[in-house]
Amino acid sequence: MIKALIFDLDGTICDTLSTIAHYGNMSLEYNGFLPIPQENYKYFAGDGKVILIHRMLKYHNADTEENFQKVEKKYDCEYEKDTIFESKPFDGIEELLLKLKKKGIKTAVLSNKPDNVTVLLVNKILNGLIDVCHGKRDNIPTKPDPEGVFLTIQELGVNIDECLFIGDTNIDINTAKNAGMKSIGVLWGFRDEKELKEAGADYIVSSPSDIYDILLKIENE
Repeated sequence: MIKALIFDLDGTICDTLSTIAHYGNMSLEYNGFLPIPQENYKYFAGDGKVILIHRMLKYHNADTEENFQKVEKKYDCEYEKDTIFESKPFDGIEELLLKLKKKGIKTAVLSNKPDNVTVLLVNKILNGLIDVCHGKRDNIPTKPDPEGVFLTIQELGVNIDECLFIGDTNIDINTAKNAGMKSIGVLWGFRDEKELKEAGADYIVSSPSDIYDILLKIENE
């Protein structure tokens, strides 16, 4: 029986693509680089802020330590001023979370986004609907390393086989695999069905309501 769901944040719970692109391009332009098309950020994001910025600079063939330090400083400064700029839950997410809460299923967010930004964002736009929330923390490796999952499951008070991991990229699917749990890939996020299938997602869904249907199906198996 499934007792908890762990969600990725960007591209899964929240539509943040324009937010990431906005602050990414702001930090680039401030340091003399041209902006990058928003679509590119679908593939730049997912592995955490550090890799995001390296990918932005590699796009301009300018990935030096000096440039990284300058762009990261501006990115952090601007993002932390307004963490919810243009960010919103995907259609159907709030309804899903309410149904899960009513059913007694616990929920968590586990993101590679910095922890302070992750917590602020989730608290502001999903206040009270998520039981446990973590981003990238010091001394805990980013996904797809499973350590963050194990710690989150301890906080939720469930076992691995009582939990599903939900995300929009191969990083999330591989996180689930590495933790020994089943996964749900979502099609409304940053990546496509091909990537999710190749990563080995156990289920692939096109709307948040499909996630609830999967839970009911598992209960009846």
